[in-house]
Amino acid sequence: MGTLDTLFAPDGVAVVGATESEGSVGRAVMENLLDGYDGIVVPVNPNADTVFDVPAVDSVTDAEGVELAVVVVPPTIVNTVLEECGESGIQDVAVITAGFGEAGSEGAQLESQMKAIAAEYDLNLVGPNCIGVINTPTGMNATFSPKFPIEGQISFMSQSGAFITAVLDWASDQDLGFKDVVSLGNKAVMDERDFVEYWGEDPDTDVVLGYLEDIERGQEFIETAQKVTSEGTPIVAVKSGRTEAGASAAASHTGAIAGSERAYEAGLQQAGVIRATGVQELFDYATILEGQPTPDTNEVAIVTNAGGPGVMSTDAIGDSQLEMADLNDDTVERLEDTMPDGANIYNPVDVLGDAPTDRFEDALEIVLDDPNVGSVIVVACPTAVLDFERLADAIVAASETTDVPIAASLMGGHSADAAEKILGEVGIPSYFDPARGINGLDALYEFAQLQERGYEPPTEFDVDRERARSILERTRERENNSLGVEAMDLLEAYGIPIPEGAIVDSPGEAVEAAESIDGDVVMKIVSPDILHKSDIGGVEVGVPNDEVADTYGDLISRARNYHPDAHIIGVQVQEMADLDAGTETIVGMNRDPQFGPLVMFGLGGIFVEVLEDATFRVAPVSESEATSMLDEIDSAPLLRGARGRDPVDEGDVIETIQRISQLVTDFPAIMELDINPLVATPEGVSAVDIRLTVDQEEL
Repeated sequence: MGTLDTLFAPDGVAVVGATESEGSVGRAVMENLLDGYDGIVVPVNPNADTVFDVPAVDSVTDAEGVELAVVVVPPTIVNTVLEECGESGIQDVAVITAGFGEAGSEGAQLESQMKAIAAEYDLNLVGPNCIGVINTPTGMNATFSPKFPIEGQISFMSQSGAFITAVLDWASDQDLGFKDVVSLGNKAVMDERDFVEYWGEDPDTDVVLGYLEDIERGQEFIETAQKVTSEGTPIVAVKSGRTEAGASAAASHTGAIAGSERAYEAGLQQAGVIRATGVQELFDYATILEGQPTPDTNEVAIVTNAGGPGVMSTDAIGDSQLEMADLNDDTVERLEDTMPDGANIYNPVDVLGDAPTDRFEDALEIVLDDPNVGSVIVVACPTAVLDFERLADAIVAASETTDVPIAASLMGGHSADAAEKILGEVGIPSYFDPARGINGLDALYEFAQLQERGYEPPTEFDVDRERARSILERTRERENNSLGVEAMDLLEAYGIPIPEGAIVDSPGEAVEAAESIDGDVVMKIVSPDILHKSDIGGVEVGVPNDEVADTYGDLISRARNYHPDAHIIGVQVQEMADLDAGTETIVGMNRDPQFGPLVMFGLGGIFVEVLEDATFRVAPVSESEATSMLDEIDSAPLLRGARGRDPVDEGDVIETIQRISQLVTDFPAIMELDINPLVATPEGVSAVDIRLTVDQEEL
């Protein structure tokens, strides 16, 4: 797939299916192109000599000077047109026509053929089932959207064409500009990753926005987005469809918790995408990221003429990753000398309700000089002595003397319109609700952190892959594709500590195994058909040597009573983990269709699915990401010595997460995996139990 320069800025566009018929898409696309596009427009229609007085041609093969074909013919004809495009050297195609993968088996077959043709001719194909593409610098509106945006530095992609038409209509009232707009449609060939990559290298795109319903190539998207954000282009996206689809069908604890939203949450976080919860946030973030520099710290100063909105702003900061700036002594002294009696000279700086523009200007200058201040928000309510336009001029003047980002909240209606326009012209966002301003500064700080994060490769551990492969291949010998404690050696092959123990198939062997272990033992039924052993009384803890033989018989009997046809391998006799000295955690994996292996870490034991105190990352997981996983769970204080407990060896926990990440990356056949519990103590970790599911066709 080549560059997308000629997709967005072609010398000429062919409209295949152009027509003057009222209410048709072919007419709308032609009218839009003829309205402002500065390139060649060629209508393709064998049944017309001209379309809107422009000479028509019978086939796209007859179109000269064309680099982009916009296709609006019936679905059964589209693939013939694509072949003609390929043969004519037209590399860029936008298929607006619907009736493909979204329309049943026949449409899916046509879409499959479309992909093959695109691959044969190396076509940059957008769609099908989309509204087309827009490029404002050339005036090209190759869509059937009725609204053409003003020019700007935001590039926008959306899986919903209707969302684009609504946004463009709304944005025109907000003076919000775009460079490129693309409707992704069915994403038969080109998807979000292709456009993120292109816009990341585009010097005229300052911010990438997306409305996404799914992500086709999760791993590739993460890698591309990481590169783009680290090189200075922020990506902001709304991801719809937050349901936990698929969780109920999963067999493991990890699978039960890891629905599709968990995967997107982890994947987009690792990709460096800033997530917005809705349209308003999407464009609030876009505006401030486009117009303001990134802050050096997360400390915010508030300058306001109203106590209530100042408190609202403070509350919003408390709900974010930002903090109230601690103004230094020099700043406080200067404010004290400058502000009238009754003014609050600490943060938030309240210049009082009778403040004219000059007082705002003085306060703003002083707080911007404070090295502790990472960003500033000016919150102002209309009064008889305050002119919003003069205040806007003062904010603009202050912004020209500093690299500290500034946001404004001018809490008025029409009285604020002219001032907001003044601010907007220099990239200073203004919001009626001060909380929106704080959220915008929060997004700006998040992007600053993403840029500093950079890329850290995962650690490559020395492991025994062949031993691991032989253990996984045991599933070929059974009807069930699950492995339990009989696969403990798999963990040992990847350097994860396991307790001493053995799987036995007679009372005598059980006694012999127990005698080789110091102290009482744990005994567990071993059967691929019994997943939750404790639920059926299949686990006995603290068994003394003289009760081992009887316990063996009891476990077998319980298993037979629960599942008469179960395949029982035997009983595991295992060294007891010191749970009093440690904390039960879980490390697991569920393989997501879009992102691949999704690694989980959290509080383990029998309550794992009830508490759901867990966090996720898409494998491979780096050391810093594994470290962050420990920080993110609510029960992190338990690991660090809460209520007089000794802190666990966090280094061993972090390493175990990375080793599991390597295991599931090395073996795509592993579909689900749980180590529960992974007992973490001050001396290290021990994997007490394991359960995994294998796709035998992948071995």
